[in-house]
Amino acid sequence: MIIRDMFQDDINRQINGVIKVDQSAEDVVRQEVKEYIITKELKKHIITFFNFYDDSFITPTADIGVWISGFFGSGKSHFLKMLSYILSNKKIGSISTVEAFRSKFEDDPATFMMIDNATRNLTETILFNIDVEGPLNKDKTAVIRVFAKMFYNHLGFYGEDLKVAKLEQFIEKQGKTARFRESFKNHNGGEWLESRASYNFFEDDVVSALQEVLCMSESAARNWFDGTETAEISIAQLVSEIKEYVDTKPKNFRLLFMIDEVGQYIGEDTNLLLNLQSLVEELGSVCMGQVWVVCTGQEAVDEIIRVRQDEFSRIQARFKTRLSLTSSSVDEVVQKRILKKKAEAVPVLEEVYGKNDSVLKNLFTFTDCVLDIKGYSGPTDFVINYPFVPYQFIVMQKVFNEIRKHGNAGRHQSNGERSMLSGFQETAQRLQDRDENTLAPFYMFYDTLHSFLDGAIRRVIERCEKAAVNGDGIEEYDVSVLKLLYLIRYIDNDIKSTIDNITILMADNINVDKIALREKVCASLDRLLSQNYIGRSGDSYNFLTDEEQDIQKDIQREQVDTSALVKRIGDMIYGDIYTSKKYRYDKKYDFAFDGYVDGIAIGTPSNNMQIKFLTVATDPTDKTELRLRTQSSKQITVVLADTPYYSSLESAMKIRNYVKRRNVSQMPKSMQDIIRGKQDEATNYENEAMSALRKAMEEADFYVDGEKLQIRGGDAKSRIDQAFEYLVEHVYSELTLIEKNYEFDSEIREVLTGQGQQDMVPPNSSAAAKVEEFLEMQQVRHLPTSMADIQSRYQAIPYGWREIDIAAVVALLIRNQKVTIKYSGMTIQPDHPKLVDMLRKRTETGKTLISKRLVVAEQSMKRAKAFLREYFDKMDVPSDEDGLIKFINESFTAQLERYRAMYARFQGHNYPNKQLVEDAVELIKDILSYNKDNIALVNRILEKADALSDNKDDMVAVEQFFKTQVDVFDRAAKFESDLYNDVDYIATDAEATKALDKIRLIVRVNKAADVIYRSIPELPSLMATIKASHDNMLELKRKELEEIVRQCLEEIHTKGSVNAQTKAESDRADEFYRNKQEQIAHCTSLAILDGYIKQIFDYKDSICEKIEALSCTQFHEEEHGAEQKPKKIYKTVYRQTVFPSKKIESQEELDEYLAKVHEQLSALMNNSDGIEIK
Repeated sequence: MIIRDMFQDDINRQINGVIKVDQSAEDVVRQEVKEYIITKELKKHIITFFNFYDDSFITPTADIGVWISGFFGSGKSHFLKMLSYILSNKKIGSISTVEAFRSKFEDDPATFMMIDNATRNLTETILFNIDVEGPLNKDKTAVIRVFAKMFYNHLGFYGEDLKVAKLEQFIEKQGKTARFRESFKNHNGGEWLESRASYNFFEDDVVSALQEVLCMSESAARNWFDGTETAEISIAQLVSEIKEYVDTKPKNFRLLFMIDEVGQYIGEDTNLLLNLQSLVEELGSVCMGQVWVVCTGQEAVDEIIRVRQDEFSRIQARFKTRLSLTSSSVDEVVQKRILKKKAEAVPVLEEVYGKNDSVLKNLFTFTDCVLDIKGYSGPTDFVINYPFVPYQFIVMQKVFNEIRKHGNAGRHQSNGERSMLSGFQETAQRLQDRDENTLAPFYMFYDTLHSFLDGAIRRVIERCEKAAVNGDGIEEYDVSVLKLLYLIRYIDNDIKSTIDNITILMADNINVDKIALREKVCASLDRLLSQNYIGRSGDSYNFLTDEEQDIQKDIQREQVDTSALVKRIGDMIYGDIYTSKKYRYDKKYDFAFDGYVDGIAIGTPSNNMQIKFLTVATDPTDKTELRLRTQSSKQITVVLADTPYYSSLESAMKIRNYVKRRNVSQMPKSMQDIIRGKQDEATNYENEAMSALRKAMEEADFYVDGEKLQIRGGDAKSRIDQAFEYLVEHVYSELTLIEKNYEFDSEIREVLTGQGQQDMVPPNSSAAAKVEEFLEMQQVRHLPTSMADIQSRYQAIPYGWREIDIAAVVALLIRNQKVTIKYSGMTIQPDHPKLVDMLRKRTETGKTLISKRLVVAEQSMKRAKAFLREYFDKMDVPSDEDGLIKFINESFTAQLERYRAMYARFQGHNYPNKQLVEDAVELIKDILSYNKDNIALVNRILEKADALSDNKDDMVAVEQFFKTQVDVFDRAAKFESDLYNDVDYIATDAEATKALDKIRLIVRVNKAADVIYRSIPELPSLMATIKASHDNMLELKRKELEEIVRQCLEEIHTKGSVNAQTKAESDRADEFYRNKQEQIAHCTSLAILDGYIKQIFDYKDSICEKIEALSCTQFHEEEHGAEQKPKKIYKTVYRQTVFPSKKIESQEELDEYLAKVHEQLSALMNNSDGIEIK
């Protein structure tokens, strides 16, 4: 049975693929109504609408806005048009629209009754596409102007020009419309309705008609003609006119503005949105359900305003009735309008399905698909959809939507049921002469879109068709594959364009050999690739436009440096797949390794284990079994399996290189978009390369240390770990010498001290012997060895010991006194606090030298022990070398510190034996200067044994001095220093002077120390003798000063009794002398006491002068003009000056002393009235 004979309706009948609201031809309307399918979804929306609409007849409402949303092709326009026909009950021939819909609601009479009741009232609809009828200049009043236009048109006026419409409206209200038209015709010769669009050209005729019909003056008529005041209209004015119009109609009359594509027209224009909101709000509040506004838009009204929610929340309230349409029922519409079968075709198709059930299930099995696409679910599904497959309805919706989005001519085409109708009908027409085993291949849908696509797309297909005709590397079948790839070009996220999926989409017969078809598709894809009609990204193939093909050709010509590609593979292996920088063995050993790819080092080699990967780029001769076994000695060689990682990465790098060498920002936007797509493609290639590389590693051959290893299953990392495990066990042959592992520094300190050691043979003794053997060899060669050298050697092959374990092995050698550790030239003892750092820290190991230990001679050890036992007076001197050296260092260091402290006490003092102490310090320092070498240290002690003994004997007296005599010595020295100013006074006492001289000999004169030590006991009695004499002198001197003070105060008080002012001065003097008396009582220096005498007299003189001055002032005030006697002039001289202190022992000395006094006083008498001796 041929396909054409299966359909109930003629497959070749005319069907409008896209519904337009302004198509009103009767035959078009009849077919649209007849074939309109009420799907389940549409029925729900019809019920919702009429529920709201019917309620308005009972309860007046301001909620008169209806918003019908849905994407392109969801049936908005068709649904709006059908609502308009139903509500106005449009006559279609001899039958009304409502009656025509009766049969469509046979299964739901209640819904039809609701529709029938709602349409019994007189209803007028104004149906229009606002995108078509709206003004080109979309200013903020565009919405109100198009509403006014369509309203006036509906009334029969010329809504295109509001000025003319308002004139016609005025004339109509005057009941003079017929007379005006007749008058205009009489003057113009033409009909008004035909001429009004060009009324500007007929000014005289219009003016004459206005004069004649409306009795206007010529000037008034011309003023109207030239004026613009009636060219605009407000929302309130328009709503008022609409209200006025509906009020002229019967009760329950309804007027509906039914506007298509409002959402597209408004877009995101704030002014237009507000204009619509205000108009709908005013219509609702004024007309209260008599006038409705029904709009369609691609987006729901809340989506349009979602970014301006706060400003436009009210518009949502204006459109309370919201109907959201989808294309979910497209298959139902297509099945009923196009694919409905005749009764006799059903059993034929059921039989076909029964015979090929399993074949069909196997044929339509897609891979890596996001969409829920599938084949037939059963015989009924097969009959309903044949010759199409259910997946095609889902995929075609995606295809149509994506083609519109991506800037093709098809962006203005409906991708819902009407375009789907066209697509499925035209495809069925192409298959109508084939039999019941035929299936519709998906590529055939391309021809239903061809004329709507951009020229750039069509040119690619047409060029490919021409190449197929001419045999230029392309076959006819390739064109069909290319068409298919274009259709699914933009839905790769939903259905991957892999070979398997392309094969399914190309299936055109139930009995097709899927394997043969796959091979045919593969060959076709290869040809298309070679001619750059398509590109490939991993397993997916994609259609290329002309621009994309040019870019693809340039990309293919890019050269990729092999070493850079290999380096990139290395980065992927060592940076993404096997990220460990070291291999962990036995959960405690970390082994570094050097990585290579095709002989190129990844990173900096450091002579560790090696792992080498060989890619597909490696010469096959280098991959022979014999060579691989030979090359893998002491290393791992990995021969990667042949997966497309290399080609995928190469393709990605070509794209990256291409983009890098272009100034993309200066290219046209279309080119930039293509290049951005290519960059995404490069990312996909890189991801595919990563996956392929992992697989290549999982299927690779591993050669380890000369053997081909049979790796157990696992991922790439697991397989590499297994290879490393084998290599470690074969390469690090000395690893087993480490019997015990250490984790903390504290454990190494325990090794150094032997703490916790119970075994006869300590752990790691064999490892220690290995290190000792190496140090002996280094010593023979006279080669210095640092701890860093030891760490480096024993971490490397064939040892592989851990850094901390190596430190513990060396610690064992130190404890056993097998090695010597030196740091900065100094021998380090086992108890040194920084020793562990010297063995471990990288900053210290290079400065730490280790050598095979040279032991002190046994005879020297015995002699040194004997000497030290006597020298330090200790019997428990250690017998082992380390113990003895430690004892020497500690004992002499303590002695040196004691001597240094003793020497420090000499600073600022004149103690005896200072040089002896200084010599003792230098001697001990000399001994300790040899502590960097045990042998030298012991030998130096033996050399200096006599000097040490003599010095120690001599130091006994010094130590005794500081224990028992230094306090007396210090008191005597201070006593002698304090008497420095009173020496002349003491000189008057012979016994005191002799005692002072003896003290000076002890504390100030450098004499033999033994003499000083013997004399020190005399110091207390000598100081007592001097003190007694000095104290007596002090007492006499204090009495002398007390008398002077008394005399001075007496003179001051005598002179100060004249008046209150002089009395105040004498009181001030009392305070001064009381302080001075306290100073005299506590002063212990004769010289200082003598110094007070002048201060006492000077103060007395100054006070007396002030008192005299105050007394003279009072005298002058009392005596007024009395004659004054001349004032006498006296010269003042102090007794200390005239009579200096002197010891006189003869008459001659007395005469000489008095002569000098006489001479001095005689000189003072010259030119004066007298002398005042104070």
